[in-house]
Amino acid sequence: MRIPTWKRWLSYLFEMHIESAPSELNPHLYVSLKNGRLQLCTANAIYSYEDLYDNFTKTFHRFKKELEIGEEVLILGFGLGSVPLIMERMFERSFQFTGIELDESVIYLANKYALPNLESPVQLITANAFAYVYQTTQKFDLIAMDVFLDDVIPEDFETTDFLEALKSLLKPNGVLLYNRLALEKQDLEKTLAFFENEFKTVFENGHYIDVEGNWMLMNNSAPLSK
Repeated sequence: MRIPTWKRWLSYLFEMHIESAPSELNPHLYVSLKNGRLQLCTANAIYSYEDLYDNFTKTFHRFKKELEIGEEVLILGFGLGSVPLIMERMFERSFQFTGIELDESVIYLANKYALPNLESPVQLITANAFAYVYQTTQKFDLIAMDVFLDDVIPEDFETTDFLEALKSLLKPNGVLLYNRLALEKQDLEKTLAFFENEFKTVFENGHYIDVEGNWMLMNNSAPLSK
């Protein structure tokens, strides 16, 4: 859906509500326009914010300029497609995106507001990301783990078994990006404990980037510039 230019300009002055699409999973799900970008929000979290979804933007800025990422990309928790949009713009190329999203309302909003703005082919699947990871046999060059229910990562996605399943889906030299909250003290403590006790158990060379309010956990630091 095309957003009129005048609305984008006004959104630099105040946030503009565009559409609400509440669901059982996300009772307060809505799209708004802020600073010229579409946001997908719940009561306590921002699911997508186009290229201003800084957790991934800042991470990709740290990648080596000469790094060549393969084309197969899996996104767990698709939202409004911030990750594909950021990757297309930053790497100036197309990819083959597979997006997994449980909430049908998010799928509806993504089809309406996100997919028309992407050049890459996107296979958008309505499914439980946890189940999908165990069932698929496809391998990926990059996996973005961005699953939240409001501002909480479901416990199933924090186990070593799930991390092992993610590991099995990575191609050789594949990259895992696991988005975690780290804004409040309790979030930071939980994320640090998860990184040390679960993540590094599976990914011995695990690394994290502090992206100011979140940590981006990685299977290793090889893609990053020094």
